[in-house]
Amino acid sequence: MNISEKIRVIARDARQASLAIAQLPATVKNDLLVKMAAALETAAAVLIAENTKDLEAGRQKGLSAALLDRLMLDEKRIRGISDSLREVAALPDPVGEVTRMWKRPNELMVGKMRIPLGTIGIIYESRPNVTADAAALCLKAGNAVILRGGSEAIHSNLAIAGVLQNVLAEKGIPPAALSLIPFTEREAVLEMLKQEEFIDLIIPRGGESLIRFVVENSRIPVIKHYKGVCHIFVDQSADLDKAAAIIVNSKTQRPGVCNALETLLIHKDVAAEFIPRIAKTLTMLGVELRGDDVFCRYAPTATPATEEDWYAEYLELILSCRVVDNIDAAIDHINRYCSLHTESIITSDYSRAQRFIREVNSSCVMVNASTRFSDGGQLGLGAEIGISTTKLHSFGPMGLEDLTTTKFIVYGDGQVRE
Repeated sequence: MNISEKIRVIARDARQASLAIAQLPATVKNDLLVKMAAALETAAAVLIAENTKDLEAGRQKGLSAALLDRLMLDEKRIRGISDSLREVAALPDPVGEVTRMWKRPNELMVGKMRIPLGTIGIIYESRPNVTADAAALCLKAGNAVILRGGSEAIHSNLAIAGVLQNVLAEKGIPPAALSLIPFTEREAVLEMLKQEEFIDLIIPRGGESLIRFVVENSRIPVIKHYKGVCHIFVDQSADLDKAAAIIVNSKTQRPGVCNALETLLIHKDVAAEFIPRIAKTLTMLGVELRGDDVFCRYAPTATPATEEDWYAEYLELILSCRVVDNIDAAIDHINRYCSLHTESIITSDYSRAQRFIREVNSSCVMVNASTRFSDGGQLGLGAEIGISTTKLHSFGPMGLEDLTTTKFIVYGDGQVRE
């Protein structure tokens, strides 16, 4: 068989396996994940050996130190992956939950019950831990999963998937419930995106170019976010000590992630007091500041911002900064330039905090907190399959519940429609 035919067989078998995984009780799924966690730790030496092949190939290709670090597995990281599986096992199972129930005038009882989505395709880059994390979340939510990792991690991903599939087989569950595309050619991704007969949802995880490629070529619904242009607005009533700490954390803790701060908005009434202070702190931390005319007047180290800066996701130590007249201007700026990811207001005024929450359109809106908390684990979802900045069928960080949908259930006692 050629690649196209093999991908179709993988998708078909995953669809069939999804029927089995959807019927598993929570206790069986939890036991499965716990055994998978133990099996990964037992296989640590094998996983590290396979990962070494990817690291060597990456060095030969000239991958950056940062990418090689994302790719690397050692015993500590494998324990971390195993712990993540155990954490997913400990989460409440959403499958079968009845979320609403109401009585109609004819005495019919109507409700909505959570059910698995079916078969989910995950397309991702670099990090081998995603292989286990995504598989665990999909399986716990009663879905089959088809994984297609980046070519730079092919040996690591195949090894991890192999360990997990062995556990499925030992438990009498079709290993096709967790499939990994073994081909590194781009053709494999294109063929996967054509399998709308068998795959219900595609979730891409990676850079903007990967996500746009998936969206442009998929026949299957895609959960996506292109980038994270996250904002903080410092209101005139803000506690400036809190504001400084939150801004520093949001921008500098991990500047290369999608929930890092990219644009800072400051109310004009606190500009003279706050800008010199925060500019000095950020500059000492290596942050390049790009500001509007007013910001640059108070921050001599800043350079003038351009229109493109307001749209930019830098993913590095660069921050665009603007002084605004009031909360109306802040909200207008955010709703114009944001990517619907995460925004935060620093304020002591309850009414302005509530207005910011109501009127900002992004998927995660915060009050007096770092944008870095926009993460499934940090928000109490236990783990995260991805972030959606589209409003169908999920909006924001996605956990177990977002890997399910609902169906109507109806209880009657002989009713017929007149």
